[in-house]
Amino acid sequence: MHVFVTGGTGTIGSAVVAELIETGHTVLALARSDKSAQALTDAGAEVLRGQLADLDVLRTGAARSDGVISLAFGSDYSTEDALARSIVEESAAMTALGEELAGSDRPIVTVSGTPWVPGRTATEADPLPVEGPVGGRGRSVNALLALASRGVRATAVRMPRTVHNEGTGGFAGLLTIQARRAGVAGYPGDGTQRWPAVHARDAAVLFRLALESAPAGTAWHAVADEGDAVRDIAAVIGRRLGLPVEPVPQENFGPFGPIFALDQPASSAHTREALGWRPTRPSLLQDLENIQP
Repeated sequence: MHVFVTGGTGTIGSAVVAELIETGHTVLALARSDKSAQALTDAGAEVLRGQLADLDVLRTGAARSDGVISLAFGSDYSTEDALARSIVEESAAMTALGEELAGSDRPIVTVSGTPWVPGRTATEADPLPVEGPVGGRGRSVNALLALASRGVRATAVRMPRTVHNEGTGGFAGLLTIQARRAGVAGYPGDGTQRWPAVHARDAAVLFRLALESAPAGTAWHAVADEGDAVRDIAAVIGRRLGLPVEPVPQENFGPFGPIFALDQPASSAHTREALGWRPTRPSLLQDLENIQP
């Protein structure tokens, strides 16, 4: 399959590109810079120059492909306005990609987050939130999945709060960055809230499986660890960096503060049974041992 990939140089995207090529697919990948283009070329992908906001370029990439994996998302999370702009940009991109694929029965796999459900572990059957700081992403994903009625094999892979590789990435990675800045490995609340996690290479396998065989309109959970307590995550970060570990106000984490404070474990039992996905890479707490002081 010739696959168009956006976001192919990020933590998830670089693993997805490698997984696709290693399993016999070919990749056309969007690149917005010379550095990204070189990284994709070195990985064995064909490059299409452009940005996520270049909707005509996205349509061209989709038209040239047998399927699409949409992973690109803005990197500025510093304010609620910046996060909102990234969500709007992502929504427009998914709309353009989906419209290009309409009536073709070709697959598109997009990315979202696992939902949080008060008092229990979230499953694949739970709906995404459509209100709150990231509600716009939920609405965009739902709109894409609805294209199943228009001849698009649209599916979504829901990612946990931390997608990690060599001790970096996701919410845990943001905790590490904040710890280096503040001189303390801090966590919001009492730290008993749980975050699910997955290794990027395990997640990449699930994206491939969804691309190859998942039915239209379905959502899947790329969850290897159902939920590590945030204070346990912070404890490893503090030990690796030689910093004290203590609770800090959730406001210290900007627009992600309210999300960081939520207890949000998630299960992938249905995904494993239905698609045969079996994560094999190190757990989050194991992988955080790769943090360099």
